[in-house]
Amino acid sequence: MQPQPCTLRTFHLLVLVICISASEDFDWTRSERSAFHYGTFPTGFSWGAGSSAYQTEGAWNVDGKGVSIWDSFSHKKGKIHANDTGDTSCDGYYKFKDDVALMKDMKLNHYRFSISWPRILPTGRKSEHINERGIKYYDNLINMLLENKITPIVTLYHWDLPQVLQEKHGGWQNVSMVNYFNDFANLCFERFGNRVKYWITFNNPWSVAVEGYETGEHAPGLRLKGSGAYRTAHHIIKAHAKVWHTYDTQWRSKQKGLVGISLTADWGEPVDVSNQRDIEAAERYIQFYLGWFATPLFSGDYPQVMKDYIGRKSGQQGLGASRLPVFSPQEKSYIKGTCDFLGLGHFTTRYVTMKNYPAGLGDSYFTDRDLAELVDPQWPDPGSEWLYSVPWGFRRLLNFVKSQYGNPMIYVTENGVSEKMLCTDLCDDWRMKYYKDYINEMLKAVKDGVNVKGYTAWSLLDNFEWDEGFSERFGLFYVDFRNKNKPRYPKASVQFYKRLISSNGFPNQREVDIWKRKAVETCSSSNQLLAADPLIGHMEMVTEIVVPTVCTLCILLSAVFLMFLLRGRL
Repeated sequence: MQPQPCTLRTFHLLVLVICISASEDFDWTRSERSAFHYGTFPTGFSWGAGSSAYQTEGAWNVDGKGVSIWDSFSHKKGKIHANDTGDTSCDGYYKFKDDVALMKDMKLNHYRFSISWPRILPTGRKSEHINERGIKYYDNLINMLLENKITPIVTLYHWDLPQVLQEKHGGWQNVSMVNYFNDFANLCFERFGNRVKYWITFNNPWSVAVEGYETGEHAPGLRLKGSGAYRTAHHIIKAHAKVWHTYDTQWRSKQKGLVGISLTADWGEPVDVSNQRDIEAAERYIQFYLGWFATPLFSGDYPQVMKDYIGRKSGQQGLGASRLPVFSPQEKSYIKGTCDFLGLGHFTTRYVTMKNYPAGLGDSYFTDRDLAELVDPQWPDPGSEWLYSVPWGFRRLLNFVKSQYGNPMIYVTENGVSEKMLCTDLCDDWRMKYYKDYINEMLKAVKDGVNVKGYTAWSLLDNFEWDEGFSERFGLFYVDFRNKNKPRYPKASVQFYKRLISSNGFPNQREVDIWKRKAVETCSSSNQLLAADPLIGHMEMVTEIVVPTVCTLCILLSAVFLMFLLRGRL
């Protein structure tokens, strides 16, 4: 993955403007669901896997790290499934060398990870204290990746805001976060930018806004219905633009990197493609999801349908102004074009139909959209209540991005499937099928002309899955969280993905069938190791707890016995 030469930047911006102005309308009635396509990706296509700091690092309060909103949130009883926390998680902070070795064996081209803001700046403010031990950790990780010819793709914000900024300023509800985040990003550019050439400002800001400040399911757990999500998103978009301009003016000419954002979106398909109201509802679903953040970055303002619907609902509720904030003309100009590449996360699809919500229900992001989401009961469901396998939706989403935003450069930054914690079978045939089918739909999109440059499997390891704790597992590698050493066991999908990477796609049916067969053969031995792991854990407990305890008791009894002997002689 090589960044575009700086000398071509002006030309590319001109092409982008021309493409956006000439982009075709997306055809909602055309839903191609063709047979499996055998073929390979373009030369240089980049294959990787991803993680994030809070989900994998652990070491939540060591080496000078400050408290994040997720540390605070997960420590409150009842917020996370089974009251799990990310305090230790995968112990990635200590085991990163082992994890890089796993990546090397898989022949990954890139690794996407995030930098923990409070590990670098414990109070969130650069002017107060820089934690050099945190800097050293990321230095070591980046250097080791490069030594193994793995390109680092770095996310600056994957949800772990310093708790101090939340307490003192209200977090992303306060516009002051724009400058604090810019200071943090600038420090990262200064310390790591000579080696990191791919920067992602925010991961899935939709989730930060809606689940963090509207529903309260995620940290910081606020329920500011009808306005909290919109205000949060407004400040995040401004923060992204400021960081992009900081890199553009201060670092791009020296470091020659790229700055993008990672937006996650499910696909919304009209229930009835012959019904215009359903088509409009499906487009509204996408615009309130992806377009909420993408349209300002590519066009300078929120999608018109968001402005119309939220404005109308606000008026019906007797408000003097729309609950959706407004960008000034200067801000629109400043924000537009601040996306060198679009990171796209995608997991599943919904059918969408029109549904009118009366204004009397109150303010809500969800009622503002006037739509209902449906699923097909025949869609495969590996265990997560929200994640159904609907591969054709991926191709539809990628083509929508192509037509809507002038065919930008895309890196798929998250795509994968989870299963429930109780499943310890490493022969994850459903995950292999999910990857096979979704990646094949991405290949079809590339053949359609969509400018996809790379793919990131989510995730490298089983990890802390936010409010679901450790009850959902997305990893290519199974992590035994019961064992204090947090051993990693390869699932069958590791071998399948490894072969897919080596072939840069799907060469022919015979070879792809062999991949699955061989992957299942290799996972049986791993299953035996995993089955033996509880016994190993018991043996460790015997060695570390039982034996010392027995020895201590023996010494005490011996001392008592000796005292009686001495008294008898006296």
